[in-house]
Amino acid sequence: MSAGDIVVLIAACASVVAVAGLLVAMGSLRRQVAELTSVVEDLRRQTVPLVADAHRVVDQAANEMDRIDAVLQSTESVHATVDSASRLAYRAFANPVVKVLAIRAGAAGGVRQLRARPTANGRTANGRTTNGRTTNGRTANGRTTNGRGR
Repeated sequence: MSAGDIVVLIAACASVVAVAGLLVAMGSLRRQVAELTSVVEDLRRQTVPLVADAHRVVDQAANEMDRIDAVLQSTESVHATVDSASRLAYRAFANPVVKVLAIRAGAAGGVRQLRARPTANGRTANGRTTNGRTTNGRTANGRTTNGRGR
């Protein structure tokens, strides 16, 4: 055997060892790909129903938001109607109510003056004299006529 034959034999053995190593690596990769495919299928089986549920929940939330929007619009409409009605009622009743209160106040003052008119004996209907003193020498607030107290 010559040196060239030995080099070819060593190269052939190295090639066989390299091919065997590659076959072992290919087998390992094939098992890993099969395992990864299995995990992906399990993940897909679990996530597809979750995604469908999420879509359903999002659709329900969108429907509820539409309903809430409709309720808010109705509330705003009612608020505007009540606001305009209260302004109209204020405008309609404010002036007459003020007038009625003014008449009432004037009538009460007139009644007080009528009651304060002296009778034939010089006293008012509530027992006071026309100068503000009662018959026992005290003023209407209970003080004596000399101003020193009770």
